[in-house]
Amino acid sequence: MEQQNIKNMRDYSITKNKNEWYNAKATDRFGVDHQNYFETELECEEWIYYIFENEKKPLTNDEEMEMLANAIWGCTKLDNKLGLLKGNQDNLD
Repeated sequence: MEQQNIKNMRDYSITKNKNEWYNAKATDRFGVDHQNYFETELECEEWIYYIFENEKKPLTNDEEMEMLANAIWGCTKLDNKLGLLKGNQDNLD
């Protein structure tokens, strides 16, 4: 498997408006944006470290479709096991 060179896109910001919680925003190295709100700046910093330490490469479209197909198959199998399917061609009972 060929390893791709991924440009490090990490970035973050912590802002606070008067009478509001801190607004923490982080972009991981894959370019995925995250946002959360906290009462303290320390909580923001800990959350940003958590995001950076746990970042995962986003799924490809094929991987997403495979997961969806597996989920649908699992639901259909469970419905069949529980006797919820009545034999309609579209299984919309």
